[in-house]
Amino acid sequence: MLDDVLEGHAEQQEALQTRIDGILIGRVLSVEVDGAPYVTYLGAPPIGLSARTMVLLAPDDIGRDVALMFEGGDPERPVVVGRMVTPHVQVTSLTIRAEVDEHEVQVAAHERLVLRCGESSITLTRAGKIIIRGKYVLSQSAGVNRIQGGSVEIN
Repeated sequence: MLDDVLEGHAEQQEALQTRIDGILIGRVLSVEVDGAPYVTYLGAPPIGLSARTMVLLAPDDIGRDVALMFEGGDPERPVVVGRMVTPHVQVTSLTIRAEVDEHEVQVAAHERLVLRCGESSITLTRAGKIIIRGKYVLSQSAGVNRIQGGSVEIN
């Protein structure tokens, strides 16, 4: 048993001492506040290696497979060149329509348009419903503030 562990460790060390050309698939272990990732790949130390990156990475990318290349072929100097995409995941076609002129910006959606920031959101539905949610909602007007509807309920 101990021989197997030592042999595995020796294989990892040997793998790190050879030059790596081409692309290897690795995994993001962590992402620092400044976006710098720690990655691992077959033959890398279990704690991973600090890597440079060509793409912006965020904490959501932890555990994600990435394509790695190596500076000067050095196995201890990984560079993340991109995220791996899983082809069997079907993404429905996205159509975003926006029209911009000097006075107005129009964004259109087929079923629902949602603007979200933190715990607040504004949702517009195809049926004409507008939903405003937030911890604190303020309505201010320098002129008349009107509430009109077939019926108006307060509380």
